[in-house]
Amino acid sequence: MQLLRKIAFPISLIYALVVYLRNICYDTGIFKSTSFKTPTVCVGNLSVGGTGKTPMIEYILQLVKDNYKTAVLSRGYRRKTKGFLLANELSKVEELGDEPYQIYSKFKEVALAVDGNRRNGIKNLENKVNPDLILLDDAFQHRKVKPSLSILLTTYSNLYVKDWYLPTGDLRDSKKEAKRAAIIAVTKCPVDITETQKQNIIQSIDPMEHQKVLFSKLVYNDCLVGLEGEMMLSELKEKHFSLVTAIANPKPLIAYLESSVNSFEHFEYTDHHFFNENDIARFSKNEFIVTTEKDFTKLKGRGCKNLFYLVVKHEFFDDGRETIAEAIKNSILNSQPFS
Repeated sequence: MQLLRKIAFPISLIYALVVYLRNICYDTGIFKSTSFKTPTVCVGNLSVGGTGKTPMIEYILQLVKDNYKTAVLSRGYRRKTKGFLLANELSKVEELGDEPYQIYSKFKEVALAVDGNRRNGIKNLENKVNPDLILLDDAFQHRKVKPSLSILLTTYSNLYVKDWYLPTGDLRDSKKEAKRAAIIAVTKCPVDITETQKQNIIQSIDPMEHQKVLFSKLVYNDCLVGLEGEMMLSELKEKHFSLVTAIANPKPLIAYLESSVNSFEHFEYTDHHFFNENDIARFSKNEFIVTTEKDFTKLKGRGCKNLFYLVVKHEFFDDGRETIAEAIKNSILNSQPFS
């Protein structure tokens, strides 16, 4: 795979040129960015997945849902529907996409919509829901909308400043576009990250005066959640079970499980994969199946016995929680697009 990426370097140069020209068109006004009356908070990245956008959306929802009438707008990647769709009690995972369905399942009091056209999606939410705040999931590179606040995610193990364009690297947008973010969150940090390591990363990112760099880690709950109840992860310590993942970067989860249990068989699929009957037959050979919350939404009701997921969430170091809460509050009070 690494050899193929190196061979594809000329293609990445062409991709970089296209990205550069596109951003120039937006910067000079040839292409228009639209702002809306409803404050919008964009959560996204410069790379192709694996930075923890969905847990971050859920983290922010926990911060704001009790104080503001909040809506979430997602593209609904790989869903089997088209156009604007507002989630309801009858919605299925195939209609919304796995990540939006997961969010809606946990936050029924929040309006959740999917639409590949972010402008159209926001207009529909304003007309149908009239929210105080709209969270834009994975929309940093979609410059047709000018958000009130942008939160850029980048992982500790693959900082955007050290990455390169697709297909040689994982970048889908220019590193220089990070300037549009008010907050840069370094996610999936080691639990024992030092102040020196943080300062070295901040130095590498070289934030602008208006930008805040925050650090977060993934926190796993040792209580596994299943359709018929809960089970402690320690109960699987002496058992051989199936780990099923269809996410961009399963390495942190694998590392956590390897530190907690003795034996499991990993069945890895591409991000957002919809499981077929052959897939299920493969990993159902073991007595227990452990998966991610996102993949659980696609497997429940499919005949998988002893199916559980491991809850994961972001946890910020230092004053990260307060910084995000204050930034969102200010964007709502000011109701002016951040630029």
